[in-house]
Amino acid sequence: MDNQRLFAWALFGLLLMMTWQAWQQDYATPPAAAAITEAAQPELVPVDDVLPEVPATPAAASDAVPTTGENVLPTAPAAVASSATYVAVKTDVLHLKINLAGGDIVSASLPRYPVSKDLPDQKVTLLNDAGDRYGVYRTGLTSGNNESDPNHLATWQSEASSYTLADGADTLVVPLTWTNDAGVSVEKRFVFKRGAYRIDVNFDVTNATDTAWTARPYARIVHAAEAPDRSMFNVESYSFKGPVVFDGEKYEKHSPEDLGGEPVRLNDVQNGWVAAIEHHFLSAIIPPADTPVRIDAARSGERFVVGTVSPAISVAANSTATIPVTLFTGPKLQEQLEAISPRLPLTVDYGMLTLLADPLFWLLSAVYGFVGNWGWAIIIVTFLIKLVFYKLTEKSGRSIAKMRKLQPRLKAIQERYADDRQKLSQAMMELYKREKVNPAAGCLPILIQMPFFLAFYWVLLESVEMRQAPFMLWIQDLSVRDPLFVLPILMGAAMLMQQRLNPAPADPVQAKVMRVLPVIFTVFFAFFPAGLVLYWFTNTVLGVAQQWKINNVVEAEERKQRD
Repeated sequence: MDNQRLFAWALFGLLLMMTWQAWQQDYATPPAAAAITEAAQPELVPVDDVLPEVPATPAAASDAVPTTGENVLPTAPAAVASSATYVAVKTDVLHLKINLAGGDIVSASLPRYPVSKDLPDQKVTLLNDAGDRYGVYRTGLTSGNNESDPNHLATWQSEASSYTLADGADTLVVPLTWTNDAGVSVEKRFVFKRGAYRIDVNFDVTNATDTAWTARPYARIVHAAEAPDRSMFNVESYSFKGPVVFDGEKYEKHSPEDLGGEPVRLNDVQNGWVAAIEHHFLSAIIPPADTPVRIDAARSGERFVVGTVSPAISVAANSTATIPVTLFTGPKLQEQLEAISPRLPLTVDYGMLTLLADPLFWLLSAVYGFVGNWGWAIIIVTFLIKLVFYKLTEKSGRSIAKMRKLQPRLKAIQERYADDRQKLSQAMMELYKREKVNPAAGCLPILIQMPFFLAFYWVLLESVEMRQAPFMLWIQDLSVRDPLFVLPILMGAAMLMQQRLNPAPADPVQAKVMRVLPVIFTVFFAFFPAGLVLYWFTNTVLGVAQQWKINNVVEAEERKQRD
């Protein structure tokens, strides 16, 4: 089996995997939610068009969210919504808006990530409380008296209307304050670090009363549920969009469509987290480590909600306490994700090949650290992969070289037994046996290599580090198609060269298919991101060079034997 067939099988495997993943996301039966151990827990209250539900109070018999009006705030009056005041926050990597009517992040854009290089002034927006792509964080504390709780329905105060990370400063703190008539005050501090997409939210509670004050922390993401719009000419469209949950052991994606009929509730989750992800970006909630929390995910209307509810925390009379939660909104930079939680990089969706993709990404990043260019890093890593499998593929290459030398004799046998398929097969097998050639010798090496090739494919497709990364000359963005279609054409030409080095298939139909295969690949890859085409082109060129060398070695060996 030659390298042309490797490309054909790799393409087939890729298409099969993409189809399977799309089917899983659209039609597969979701896993059943974990059993609810607490008694009589009703489903989540539907997400209101303006405000989602408030989690259950510590005084409730269970920590479920009531479906009745009890302990649930009504929709905020129109006057409150219309008089909302926003606090603008700017760091070197985040531009945010915090709504004082709720004290929550209602807008987040990424100044370092344009929507495209053709639109440098339009930045990627992950959260937005206006427009089609709705997305907000809801965080707060609920004590049982919702009308005077520091939750996302409360009115918060700020000393300034804008905060900016100063030049030379590494930390920016944005404080909001809330006080009730009973003597409980809360400072909600948003802490930002230079270069980081992590947001630490700390609730500093001061209880100036003579009795303990008990509250339950919660954090949720309310996000528009986007229907998948996939296209074979846009491989990025197969990336999952929606809520994901990590329960401390298992990572699961939950289709927003399925959540409408089967909400998810997981109790006593430790070291877990939740997030809303898309191709290269995510918004996540990471509770404190080793704290058992409840995880909820549900859908109502055109939105889904995913979040955590922590155990009730009691603040003693005339004392203070700090209640933390960590948020992340930004690109899937694996180094930053891992620093927050070891399993948070699972949101970089390599699918079933994560076990292979992770070390390949590490290698690609290490090479990039030396060369400083992702395009050259792709070329070098492709060469290293080819080098690792050189001895394994050498057997396949030698078989191909010997088959090539047998082509005239095989053609004569085909002409002699053109009308007798049985005798044709028998004569060909006798020739293979006599010349000690195994036409299937290359199957095992190719099968072993294929998972590595596909894993590297997903690394290049899913890693945000490739997004808008320049290579050289006309290729200034490896994450979009080659604007001049030069790389796909060069790849097709390399495949034609490879065909000349390989023996033609014995089957005439298969031979015709192989002749048009370079054209099919050229058209198909013309719409792939340039980084992926660069990988396939480099791999093909290296395959040509390897087979040319092996052909020369085999011919030299045969001449030596004749002499």
